[in-house]
Amino acid sequence: MYKAASLGLFRAHHPSPASSALHFSSSVSPSLFRSLASPRKLRSSPSAARSVAFSRSCSSFFPRSRVSLTAGWRSRGSTPFVSSAQIRNSAAVIDRFDRKMATVGWGVASGLSLNLVAGHNAFRDGVTCLDSSLGLTTPLCLSRWRKSGDDGGRSYGVLDDASDIRGSFNDEIHASYATIVHLLATENAFNSILTGLPKPNGGEYGKYFSLPALDDPRIDRLPYSIRILLESAIRNCDNFQVTKKDVEKIIDWENTSPKLVEIPFKPARVLLQDFTGVPAVVDLACMRDAMNKLGSDSNKINPLVPVDLVIDHSVQVDVARSENAVQANMELEFQRNKERFGFLKWGSTAFQNMLVVPPGSGIVHQVNLEYLGRVVFKTNDILYPDSVVGTDSHTTMIDGLGVAGWGVGGIEAEAAMLGQGIQHVKQFLVLEMWLIIPMSMVLPGVVGFKLTGKLQNGVTATDLVLTVTQMLRKHGVVGKFVEFYGEGMGELSLADRATIANMSPEYGATMGFFPVDHVTLQYLKLTGRSDETVSMIEAYLRANKMFVDYNEPQKERVYSSYLELNLADVEPCISGPKRPHDRVPIKEMKADWHSCLCNKVGFKGFAVPKESQEKIVKFDFHGQPAELKHGSVVIAAITSCTNTSNPSVMLGAGLVAKKACELGLQVKPWVKTSLAPGSGVVTKYLLKSGLQEYLNQQGFHIVGYGCTTCIGNSGDLDDSVAAAISDNDVVAAAVLSGNRNFEGRVHPLTRANYLASPPLVVAYALAGTVDIDFEKEPIGTGKDGKNIYFKDIWPSTEEIAKVVQSSVLPEMFRSTYEAITNGNPTWNQLTVPVTTLYSWDPKSTYIHEPPYFKDMTMAPPGSHGVKNAYCLLNFGDSITTDHISPAGSIHKDSPAAKYLLERGIDRKDFNSYGSRRGNDEIMARGTFANIRLVNKFLNGEVGPKTIHIPTGDKLYVFDAAMRYKAEGHDTIVLAGAEYGSGSSRDWAAKGPMLLGVKAVIAKSFERIHRSNLVGMGIIPLCFKPGEDADSLGLTGHERYTIDLPSNISDIRPGQDITVVTDAGKSFTCILRFDTEVELAYFNHGGILPFVIRSLISSNH
Repeated sequence: MYKAASLGLFRAHHPSPASSALHFSSSVSPSLFRSLASPRKLRSSPSAARSVAFSRSCSSFFPRSRVSLTAGWRSRGSTPFVSSAQIRNSAAVIDRFDRKMATVGWGVASGLSLNLVAGHNAFRDGVTCLDSSLGLTTPLCLSRWRKSGDDGGRSYGVLDDASDIRGSFNDEIHASYATIVHLLATENAFNSILTGLPKPNGGEYGKYFSLPALDDPRIDRLPYSIRILLESAIRNCDNFQVTKKDVEKIIDWENTSPKLVEIPFKPARVLLQDFTGVPAVVDLACMRDAMNKLGSDSNKINPLVPVDLVIDHSVQVDVARSENAVQANMELEFQRNKERFGFLKWGSTAFQNMLVVPPGSGIVHQVNLEYLGRVVFKTNDILYPDSVVGTDSHTTMIDGLGVAGWGVGGIEAEAAMLGQGIQHVKQFLVLEMWLIIPMSMVLPGVVGFKLTGKLQNGVTATDLVLTVTQMLRKHGVVGKFVEFYGEGMGELSLADRATIANMSPEYGATMGFFPVDHVTLQYLKLTGRSDETVSMIEAYLRANKMFVDYNEPQKERVYSSYLELNLADVEPCISGPKRPHDRVPIKEMKADWHSCLCNKVGFKGFAVPKESQEKIVKFDFHGQPAELKHGSVVIAAITSCTNTSNPSVMLGAGLVAKKACELGLQVKPWVKTSLAPGSGVVTKYLLKSGLQEYLNQQGFHIVGYGCTTCIGNSGDLDDSVAAAISDNDVVAAAVLSGNRNFEGRVHPLTRANYLASPPLVVAYALAGTVDIDFEKEPIGTGKDGKNIYFKDIWPSTEEIAKVVQSSVLPEMFRSTYEAITNGNPTWNQLTVPVTTLYSWDPKSTYIHEPPYFKDMTMAPPGSHGVKNAYCLLNFGDSITTDHISPAGSIHKDSPAAKYLLERGIDRKDFNSYGSRRGNDEIMARGTFANIRLVNKFLNGEVGPKTIHIPTGDKLYVFDAAMRYKAEGHDTIVLAGAEYGSGSSRDWAAKGPMLLGVKAVIAKSFERIHRSNLVGMGIIPLCFKPGEDADSLGLTGHERYTIDLPSNISDIRPGQDITVVTDAGKSFTCILRFDTEVELAYFNHGGILPFVIRSLISSNH
């Protein structure tokens, strides 16, 4: 049986014109050609030169293809025609192109080699094989398939005679690719294992691709997370985009994963929040304009998979410690963001398949966990596991529910929405794109993390996740899955698991996965999923070997490496002062704090002179005497989906507040306290339990439903507090129940930031300082004059469990989410035009048409190196995306502030960088604008400035970059390890691109940021192991030349590249284009230009 599958290297034939033969390999079915479009009059194109353009076009989209077209002339009137088309592909990439739709000319990478020879006679008994979009004057006909002789071990078929092929290859040839794609996407090779899933009382839930039906013992040894990848490959196996070879790679994971093999993966949906959602919709709107300007159909820019966008990042804590804080902050949120919200509302009407959840509904990941997560999808009667990619790195929280999900770059997600890499059911194969590439990923290793024992009394899930984070950072899990298992799993609630999964980015893993078990099913029922849905989920996962039943003997699963933690060994702790994985047991906190004060400036140091360490700053707080010292807590925030999704720690915080109130303790009024739940459900159970009253008494009033302090939207400190800190250089502290504490993220004036459980947030707020030993020192004095200690206010595990049981009810989830899309009166009053194209307002400081597609043509720019570039910045280790593109407040003296003031925007209306991500002018000025940025050029000075090398001038980074651009100079960035860690922030790549940065040379990159750099056309390079800028003697004052081949086909993923400096030094780096797809993106100047050219080609 013939099949469209690669058999390796194929050769180009060179028959004489007299033979009038069409040769192609026997790996392609002749029926394929007969089944193409019906005969009709074809259009001609007189320009033979277009064949050359076509050749270049093929080469640009497929870096490995070798396409040469020779225009020939014959004397049939004056009509030109192509005399020969020779198509050659290297054996090394044929199989990769099989699934990447590598169609070149009329050949396909699955083994087709064409030689077209023009003749004057059409086939007598022919069947039309190519449709009118080929631009030929006469139908090409085929007849008399016969077997030819062997050629070097390959068997070829020969079709005698050839059609009269007049005309040249023109641009419209691309449209034929869609037809070839559709035909090569054959019936699923695994349809034989498509099985009905019976209901208990008769009938079926639907059909599913049964893993047990494969009868392969290797599947039982696979980690559960890999089984999800396997099911996806099987369900989408069309032997073209996803092949049997891909399926075999995954089944043989135990042997293939160490080899870093590449596989396709098609997640089911995309998740956005508004900080990343606004720039995504801006890009989509801009892409529509580009399509329109280039004469193509702008409606092709539409999401092809479900997209959920939750508005949660805009609310700020302007008002705190007030009964009306929620209403006041929401009103301010709408005042500041009316234009942004209107734009998103326009997007929800202009683009199909997009659900926008209005502001005030909750935090995206908690909403995803409690409502949006399906666990099992059912589409067209086919059941399959839910999976999601999101533009927020903490998308991983859904892994706690047994749903495979992780963060991707915003740019990558935009392409995924458009079908460039995602299709969740097979009908999306029939796109009018001629190129559809599945999401490409390296088959990951999986770290098995065994949990045993039980948490001690009073130890929280937050203590556990901070311990796990430290362990996994030390182990090294970047680019890997982590899968949790063991008898300790039964001791963790679903919310506990979600807390651990949420912080996957902090420990560096792609996922922290918890397979579905009985705890998952209980949570689904608790959160209002119907009994029928939960029964279907359980039946499907059990039938398909994706359910863990700890009451049954466990078959041994294989992992890449192993870790183990006895839950009884976890102790109360916090993490900080500058990194999530710098865990500190609370019993050691006082000693650790004093070490930090003494240590030199770094992740664990502030370099405070010894004589100044005990100084006390007194000030007047609204007529009341107040004082601060190093370590004083000025922000205490119960915030972030990491913890607000967990009833045990939220109600635990309420119990701490209750005990404190009863004992007469009170949080000092100059501590900015706040509570921002991740969903309305939290408010309902805090009210039902009666504990919100006590939280209010301690100043923890609800301030809004969103990310708030966790992402830097902590709002201003009181002027008197801010002045006391600034004027006296106080190392003030913030304590928050968030997931990140990078310097400058929480608030510009809190240099020490600690992550803690909600109950500990309340405890440290009561103490008023982190400079305390909770085991030995009193938190304060009670109403009877007695010292109150930590143990006096800390609730037992049993107390917490009791209040959770009585206060958290399924009806709370149902009633909350039934109304979630209804919005609120302010949202509902927003009126937006119903248009396909967006009307850009050039005066807007929120939404601005970006320049990414300005002067874009169909010809890609091609590969390029970097010549004589200056170093814009020279960094050490752990430069985060917050350092590169801060999300928080806009500093009054920054280039962004200057830009806004010049346009009449008052400082009070600056809003945050995150809210301005729809405006490239502001975001470019906000790039490298973090006030805590440490640049080696400044010799210890901290701030968002750099040195303009030619003049020695010290300038804001933006101003220096603009000067380099005006002088015609490219720039690069030097960095250490973990460059780009933290949030999946696409502006951390877009911004440097707009500043003219052409390459980043680092010791290592965080996964998502490296992908984002590639997506924006920036070259990521890694120093060789054991080397860095310092060891190579690089100061950053040199000029750098990075020599890349000008032909993209000469570049290989991960190859060595030589970098030469004008000082005479040269060194070798690793090119971090990790896949063939990324090379194609680079060739086009980025992923979005690549998508546009693909879509426009399909229009023709």
